[in-house]
Formats: sequence, structure tokens, C-alpha cells
Amino acid sequence: MSHVPLPLPADPAPACACPSAAVPPMVRGSKPDGAAGRFGPTHALILLIAFLGLGCGLFLAGTELQTVFALLGGCGAIGAATLTAAGGGRRLMTVLVETAVRSGADK
Repeated sequence: MSHVPLPLPADPAPACACPSAAVPPMVRGSKPDGAAGRFGPTHALILLIAFLGLGCGLFLAGTELQTVFALLGGCGAIGAATLTAAGGGRRLMTVLVETAVRSGADK
């Protein structure tokens, strides 16, 4: 493989003058554009369909019904804990963690 020198840029690129480059500052209390991506009814429906499909697939593959329920229950618990931690349920998570720590410390 031969060494080919790359040309150096003559000048830095000029600043973008398009309207989307000038983003107005956020007003206190307003929601960012990404707020529409939060967990909503559409996400809940997709999750429900995915869980039903997964459960039916496991059952049709010959998995015992008790095992299917245990697996789906574990996935649901992990999902609920994730949503609680990521959402506004920080106070609830704090109480649950405190309770778990105190019960583990035998207080």
C-alpha cells in the first residue's frame, strides 16, 4: 500500500446560516422536542403485544406454562424497575431501596 498525502483544508468551514442552527433557548418549564419519546399508550400497546407474542411462542415451543409466567414476570419486573428509575419515581425507588437495605441489615 502506497502512502498518498492528503491535502490540507484551505480554510475552516464557515458557520451554518440555516434557521435550524439558531435554536432558541429553552423557557423554564417547557418540554424539549424529545419529550414526545416518553413512555405512552402506544408504547404500552407495543409492549403488551410483544409480551403476548413471546409468551405464546414459548408455550408453543413446549415450555411449561409455569416457566413462561416466571420468565414474563421477571421481564415485567425489570421493565417496571427501569421505568420507575428513569421516570419521576425516584422517591419510590429511594423508599424501596431503603426498605431492602434495612431488611438486609436486620434493623
